[in-house]
Amino acid sequence: MSEKITRSWWPDLLSIVAFVALTVALARGHLLDLDQRVADWSLSHQPAVPYWTARVFNYLGQGGSVLMPVTLLMTALLYWRSRSIRVALPFVATFVLTYFTIGPAKVLFDRAAPRFDGPDPAVLFNPAASGEYAMSYPSGHVANAIVWFGLIALLLGRELSRGQWALLRVAPVVIVFVTTVYTGFHWLTDSIAALFLGLVLTRLLARIPYDRIPLGPLERFAAPQHGLRGQAGREHD
Repeated sequence: MSEKITRSWWPDLLSIVAFVALTVALARGHLLDLDQRVADWSLSHQPAVPYWTARVFNYLGQGGSVLMPVTLLMTALLYWRSRSIRVALPFVATFVLTYFTIGPAKVLFDRAAPRFDGPDPAVLFNPAASGEYAMSYPSGHVANAIVWFGLIALLLGRELSRGQWALLRVAPVVIVFVTTVYTGFHWLTDSIAALFLGLVLTRLLARIPYDRIPLGPLERFAAPQHGLRGQAGREHD
């Protein structure tokens, strides 16, 4: 992502405000009827072929078992080409930031998913939410799609045209957003909240000056190069 894109803090601040406002509204019982109507429609319109197609495409937002291994392999290949430990910094930063934000948020808000067979599935801070369909807010899949595909775009860098870069950043997010709601794994507002959170996280990761981070004793493994973004990231204005 270009520094020109991330220079302004207004999108970040607006996304944080929107996330907080949406969360407060849900905590006060607003928008729950909308969530329930969307979920009822989704769960009652799931023929086998569309449903399982959506299930497969929903893996585009699976962080731990899909996106992390893919980006780790890409990072390893980039290290083999550059011989610089610095190319691993974006992966490390992405892992740490998502681990300490998305997961804790899901635990904190304690919301069940539409498929949860228990009391008050749509409310936040639900003590009855447990099992496979718990910890629904915000959607980890949607947030993961934004953040991890942002990392993939950075790692592919000069291999991508502007159009391919934009498609890689947008298409997976749209697909995961739609499929995660359609399959009944998340409420509509779960995915909307994840859009706000994911945007903040991916812009924060784009601001990190990976080329200038002191590495201490590991500095000797940071081979001279033309900059991490030159090796692994095309500038897109």
